[in-house]
Amino acid sequence: MSQGHDHDSMDPGSMSDSGMHMSPSDMMMHMSFYWGKDAIILFSGWPNGSLGMYVLAFFCVFLLAAAIEIFSVSPTAKIGTHNPIVGALIQTCVYAVRMGFAYMVMLAVMSFNLGIFIAAVAGHTVGFFLVKVRALAIAYKNETAPKV
Repeated sequence: MSQGHDHDSMDPGSMSDSGMHMSPSDMMMHMSFYWGKDAIILFSGWPNGSLGMYVLAFFCVFLLAAAIEIFSVSPTAKIGTHNPIVGALIQTCVYAVRMGFAYMVMLAVMSFNLGIFIAAVAGHTVGFFLVKVRALAIAYKNETAPKV
């Protein structure tokens, strides 16, 4: 009962969308952690096996993960000082950016590249550290400030 779509006889490694020949290894998607610069991270063809672009991807994921932690403690709007709709809109925009970054980091980690996974964890760790250092510095400053 073939209706003109005989997929069984097609060779998955024979042609790409551009008509160029691709080997089956070019199309391989890893389903477990692996190490190496030969990964596809977020965009097709990026970092394209280039060590320099892989390092750039590493730092991009690191910075995105750190930004997620920093945005997670965005200041709340002060009650009575601003229009509540404007305050809520600003907080909503910060939240949307944070969620967008979080999903981008998640998709990058789904490349199963161990280096990218390490960059994501390190970025979250450094971001968390920076947030806590700032919070503790403010608490210490408030604690040691002279009482009037």
